[in-house]
Amino acid sequence: MGLCEAIFAENPDLPVFGARVLGLFLCVRLTLTYLRHNLPQELLAELYGVSQATVSRVISTYTPLIAACLNGSVPTVEDLDPTAQLIIDGTLLQCWSWKDHPELYSGKHKTTGLNVQVACTLSGTLAWISDPQDGCTHDAQALRRSGLLDVPATDLPDGASPPRHIGDKGYIGLGMITPKRKPAKLPLHPDDKAYNRAVNQIRYKIERVIANIKTWRVLHTGYRRPPETFPETISAVLGLIFTYTP
Repeated sequence: MGLCEAIFAENPDLPVFGARVLGLFLCVRLTLTYLRHNLPQELLAELYGVSQATVSRVISTYTPLIAACLNGSVPTVEDLDPTAQLIIDGTLLQCWSWKDHPELYSGKHKTTGLNVQVACTLSGTLAWISDPQDGCTHDAQALRRSGLLDVPATDLPDGASPPRHIGDKGYIGLGMITPKRKPAKLPLHPDDKAYNRAVNQIRYKIERVIANIKTWRVLHTGYRRPPETFPETISAVLGLIFTYTP
């Protein structure tokens, strides 16, 4: 009910459609059901006793309302502790393949979607998620664009250096702690193997964090709505995660 009250407080003149048939509470619940399970609109129409067209309009209207209402809970780069060491990884949030949007195709994942960079603390707590970028964007490039690595010297204690974040081999060259690559035509040295194991024993925490994010199935099982609405949907889910995850 807190989310419904917050939406109504910011938007007292809610759309008539959907609200007239379902009311605010059910409109919000329908939208949350869609975000959580990515169910087909025809099935949601049967579950809520309305037409597919009403479901489509409710989702299109209430997703941005949820995103706007909870946006303040989503941390930005400026909100992060500049001295904190983080574990970072990129992931692809999948969507349908649109022939007019070849930039969504990820050669690494062999499918289409949007690239986001995810950071967690050394204890495995979600700390930050970047704005989405085209699926064709390499993780290292996406992280550079996010500004996470650009810590102003004035934000650090006197004499302190920026923290060296931890990532996979895709971030080699960014000054981060990453596993070592195997030399061409040569075996990896035993010391380097031990080093890589030590790094990966820390890195598993970010993989678990990403798996938890994707329990919101709209971010995992293929986004079916128009691609221009996907960033807004991602914002809504991130607002829900950062607001309501203990």
